[in-house]
Amino acid sequence: MPHVVFGVFGILFAVWVAVEAVNSSEANQYRLKLASIGTTLFMWLAYLMGGWWYVVYYGTADSSSDKSIILAGPWKWSHSFFMEAKEHIFFMLILLSILLPIVTFRNQVFKDRKIRNLTIVIALTIVVLGLGMEGFGAMISKGVKVSLMGGK
Repeated sequence: MPHVVFGVFGILFAVWVAVEAVNSSEANQYRLKLASIGTTLFMWLAYLMGGWWYVVYYGTADSSSDKSIILAGPWKWSHSFFMEAKEHIFFMLILLSILLPIVTFRNQVFKDRKIRNLTIVIALTIVVLGLGMEGFGAMISKGVKVSLMGGK
């Protein structure tokens, strides 16, 4: 669960960045930068905790691992599609979350409309991809539950 919580906080901080960028002024630059750093921090924490969970519990060769349970059940596609997609799409989130503070710290967002729009697009892309990751995780969890319930 910690990787889910950190991911949600990363999404919320990205929404905060988008709102600060839309209302960008000289007065809110500190909050914009703080929110961009928060986005990066929480996305990295989600990545590290999710990676730890995957290595220690999910992807092990043990027959009681979530992956093995899913692959033995009727929702095999919840791993073969959603987990595989999640494993690859998440790297875009990491890269975008690193780019966000670079843009906000190297530019005065309130002075340049193109930079402001870039900041908003990066932040909203993080939000959309992050919500997708949350949904994908729900489908993976549901695959485990369906398998444990005997396919019902």
